[in-house]
Amino acid sequence: MALLGVLGLFLAVFLVAFVLGDFVLERQAVFKSLRSVRTIELHPRDIRQRELAVPFLRRVLVPGMLRAGRMAGRFTPASVVERLQKELVYAGSPPGWDAERVLAMKFLVAVVLGVASLVWSLLIDVSAVQSLLIIVIGTFVGYYIPEWILRSRSGRRQKAIQKALPDALDLLSITVEAGLGFDAAVTRVSRQAGGPLGEELYRVLQEMQIGKNRSEALRDLGERSTVTELKSFVLAMIQADIFGISIAKVLHVQAAEMRIKRRQRAEEAAQKVPVKIVFPLLFCIFPSLFVVLLGPSAIQIFRAFTTPR
Repeated sequence: MALLGVLGLFLAVFLVAFVLGDFVLERQAVFKSLRSVRTIELHPRDIRQRELAVPFLRRVLVPGMLRAGRMAGRFTPASVVERLQKELVYAGSPPGWDAERVLAMKFLVAVVLGVASLVWSLLIDVSAVQSLLIIVIGTFVGYYIPEWILRSRSGRRQKAIQKALPDALDLLSITVEAGLGFDAAVTRVSRQAGGPLGEELYRVLQEMQIGKNRSEALRDLGERSTVTELKSFVLAMIQADIFGISIAKVLHVQAAEMRIKRRQRAEEAAQKVPVKIVFPLLFCIFPSLFVVLLGPSAIQIFRAFTTPR
């Protein structure tokens, strides 16, 4: 009975402490909210100055662009929004940018260039048909400028990944053959490689740390890139993980294949040089040579025919 009494007393004290603690925390939250409201009432100028201290772009234009992007997204086909979202992923998901903001920029630039084209057509005094054609072309160009910029950024990023991939695979193969585990090797390569490829490998590690298995993290890595060599590497690693093949052998084969493809790309670029140099040669170098070589002869011939005998 004494033991039951002690247990009952302990349970009562625990319940009272729990209820009082909950009550105290709730009162503190209420007092904090009231204090913030009272601060706003007593010092409205400070709050107003703090709000005005935020830059104009963040305070007015950014929320306006977000609303415009949401409205534009309602009237834009889902395929366009999906394409922009993929381009953002290929570009590395720039912080603060999403498909809605890109759509807002597209419509904003289209309106600005459309108005600028209208003003320019009025200044140069053209016909109505020509003015309408100029406005349509300006609006069309303005609508696609943000997407072109996004695609150029994603293209540069994917080219950087493609360029850094062979050396990264060589280092990954060497570290795995030296005795490191795959995760530790990927960590070392991500720090050593840096750039877009290092960021992608570090993201793979983060996804594996939060609970994804290796196959899913590598599959997501392949979906975030348009580089065919990276996709083939991801597929080979997934198959090696499924069938239990030695990762060191797979990495050795993949590294050798990447070196061969890099040499083939260099040879292909070298073969394209004569074709690319034809137009500058015809329109820039040959006319200068003709002027230098044939100019004096042409002057002498002209003087011979024009000088009276």
